[in-house]
Amino acid sequence: MKLKPADIAKLEQFIEKLKDDVYPEPPSKLHTDITARMVKHVLEKTSLPDSAKVLDVGCGQGVALQHFVAAGLDATGIALGDADVGACQAKGFNVVEMDQSFLDFDDQQFDLIWSRHCLEHSIMPYFTISEMTRVLKPGGFCYVEIPAPDTSCNHQSNKNHYSVLGKSMWIDLLSLSGLSVIEALDISFQVPAGPDMYWSILSKKN
Repeated sequence: MKLKPADIAKLEQFIEKLKDDVYPEPPSKLHTDITARMVKHVLEKTSLPDSAKVLDVGCGQGVALQHFVAAGLDATGIALGDADVGACQAKGFNVVEMDQSFLDFDDQQFDLIWSRHCLEHSIMPYFTISEMTRVLKPGGFCYVEIPAPDTSCNHQSNKNHYSVLGKSMWIDLLSLSGLSVIEALDISFQVPAGPDMYWSILSKKN
């Protein structure tokens, strides 16, 4: 299938309409704690080489980046919106404004893709995951964490959560994109509204 200029224009117009749905992501204790725990877990599980290149997709205000930099890794972050990008750059992190679905990197650049609570914001998650796979080195690792639907927090109802899918669907999309799932964990916890759950999936490029 080849997109006609009119089709491309429709897609651009649709994406333009979504700009107002972007919001900053200041750190919170819950996300800071989970991030620290899962970064430690992923680094232990993957045994990355010294100075490995890491891409933090949807890096927020640098919660995970600080751990990657502290571990001596060559970390780059991408985010949307001046607030998050500016906050990261003020901390000295290498962060640029970029859409997760249109990565402006050459093929096979990174040893680890870290995507925590970003894929649910994609209007076309299969394409987004394929882009992440494209910039991942053969044998490289991809970590995604996404909220489960239909919990007490109703993540599917959030303003710009366009893809709050079932866990098996995420696993299938990762597999279709050329990634082999190593593990899929449930991160369950309590919030004031009741029980909540995130899904943590680590995979490796074939």
